[in-house]
Amino acid sequence: MELQDVMEKRRSIRKYQKKEVAKELIEQIIEAAILAPTWKNSQTGRYHVITSQEMLEKVKWEGLARFNGENVEDAPVLIVETFVKNRSGFEKTGEPSNELGNGWGCYDLGLQTMNLLLKATELGLGTLVMGIRSEERLREIVSIPPEETIVSVIAVGYADIDPLKPKRKIASDIITYH
Repeated sequence: MELQDVMEKRRSIRKYQKKEVAKELIEQIIEAAILAPTWKNSQTGRYHVITSQEMLEKVKWEGLARFNGENVEDAPVLIVETFVKNRSGFEKTGEPSNELGNGWGCYDLGLQTMNLLLKATELGLGTLVMGIRSEERLREIVSIPPEETIVSVIAVGYADIDPLKPKRKIASDIITYH
């Protein structure tokens, strides 16, 4: 599939088939994420993959907002995305390189996330990125260390719906030439 086709096909999926995703496919989408550029090649993204039924239930119903838990009720995989703070966007002295500081960690993780989503689409998987979650509960349930900043939870699985493409702005709506 051509990149343009993958980008146009990708959708946020809010209903999944009760079908397992092979570990090899999960690793392929994370390998794609790793290929994204990062600040000074810092590679601070971390992926906490949830596949056991017990952990899935806890994360869906205790770590996510109720409506997100309902949206991904049948998703067989959840990935809690984090980045190691105070590295991307920071000098070796520990000082931020500019005013964005840890914003660079979020930026890098966003680049990695897009690669992950596009690879999942190419492999026939659906995804949903969720930012409305309980940082405290996720950290506790998944045993995420304090040096990692939790950014999002991504559901991965086989779509049980085929949502329409949402209306998008066109380039002239958002470009300012100087």
